[in-house]
Amino acid sequence: MAKRDYYEILGVSRDATDSELKKAYRQLALQYHPDRNPGDRKAEERFKEVNEAYSVLSDPEKRAQYDRFGAVGVGVDVSDLGFGTLFDDLFEGFFGAGPRGRRTRGHRGEDLQYDLEVGLEEAATGLETKVQIPRLELCEACKGSGMEPGTKREVCPACRGQGQVRFSQGFLTVARTCPHCGGAGEVNRHLCAECRGEGRQRHERLLRIKIPAGVEDGSQLRLAGEGAVGTRGAPPGDLYVLIRVRPHDFFVRRGDDLYCELPLTFPQLALGAEVEVPVLGGTAELTVPPATQPGDVLRLKGKGMPSLRGRRRGDCCYQVVLEVPTKLTAKQRQLLEEFDRASRDERGPLLASFVERMKKLLGS
Repeated sequence: MAKRDYYEILGVSRDATDSELKKAYRQLALQYHPDRNPGDRKAEERFKEVNEAYSVLSDPEKRAQYDRFGAVGVGVDVSDLGFGTLFDDLFEGFFGAGPRGRRTRGHRGEDLQYDLEVGLEEAATGLETKVQIPRLELCEACKGSGMEPGTKREVCPACRGQGQVRFSQGFLTVARTCPHCGGAGEVNRHLCAECRGEGRQRHERLLRIKIPAGVEDGSQLRLAGEGAVGTRGAPPGDLYVLIRVRPHDFFVRRGDDLYCELPLTFPQLALGAEVEVPVLGGTAELTVPPATQPGDVLRLKGKGMPSLRGRRRGDCCYQVVLEVPTKLTAKQRQLLEEFDRASRDERGPLLASFVERMKKLLGS
């Protein structure tokens, strides 16, 4: 009796991709698996048929031979398929564990995060500081073994030290991780009284942390191996220090530049001036050129933040704000009125442009 077409068995076209073949196989194998169809001989035969088709079509050489001659030179026996990559995805989802039991070793320690707040001046110069970190460290009583001193682990009675248990699924034998020992093959019957078998205890650890100059708000420093200790000899986790920079009284950081609003009077803007301005760690003299306009930005080169990525230092930037007095003395009013009368026939570029646009708008 002629065999059915392998592509027909899997319900795919002859140009199906590897992923399409795998998807179709997985669905059919789960549908006709003997464990889901106990005592159903037709389902068992269908399951064998599906496996035979997939074993040929998933192999590039066998598939090419099948496409050319309609058969392969060597017959396929499901009992020879084993539990390799062909069944890995299927059994992992179906039985809740991979088909190949793995002995469970220790687990890597947890990563920790510590939030460190610094001032802008500290971020600019960098600093070294000490922090107290709560973390899990090796239990001093059992040295991380989790066992009461003087005792030892025993062979797991469920898997007899194999780390796996085997059971039948229809005509197949399936191996899965031993649920009693978690794949370790050993059990601890004498838990350490100090850590209750965990092998770790919580302690406060004093660490010295070096913050580089130019660090930004939200930056994260990684200290390898300074997290929680691992279990059963596994490596420790890492410590991540999250930097938070406190708001400054004057400056807002933009990249490596520092920005500050600088209030000036009309005479200072019109005539120019030398003014004292804040910089990190003190003050400096800033030259205000004559005819400076409100909104202009004046700079002190190299007075900003150091760069983490090079030697260049940012600037201190001062955005000019015109401060209009709310109260005038009689003398001040008299002088301003005289200035106004003297300036009525003069138009600056901004006023001249505004007047011209108004004329166009009114059609005059």
